[in-house]
Amino acid sequence: QVQVVESGGGLVQAGGSLRLSCTASSLIFDDYAMGWFRQAPGKEREGVSCITWSGASTIYADSVKGRFTISRDNAKKTLYLQMNSLKPEDSAMYYCAARNTLGCPPLPTVGSFGYWGQGTQVTVSS
Repeated sequence: QVQVVESGGGLVQAGGSLRLSCTASSLIFDDYAMGWFRQAPGKEREGVSCITWSGASTIYADSVKGRFTISRDNAKKTLYLQMNSLKPEDSAMYYCAARNTLGCPPLPTVGSFGYWGQGTQVTVSS
């Protein structure tokens, strides 16, 4: 059974940084593109970033470009999201997801990823 587990969330002041991690057991990790999504209370889950199987290509939502960096270590089966210059509007539950293809969709959408973690909470105080 595939298990996707996020960690690294927490409370941080505006302008601060956090690094999220995601491990995916029982996956041939480098057969999957990986993504990060987030969902704030009362809002739909939105795509934040996606990375191809090799890490050679990445995409970002406009709202996080220049502040967030997605990366992966296939040997460790781990996905990362480095979040800098955090804003209160970045507060949300952050989810890691796996996509059973090598590449990313033009825009990461919930329906294009098949395996999900339970999420890790990020709260940015002003």
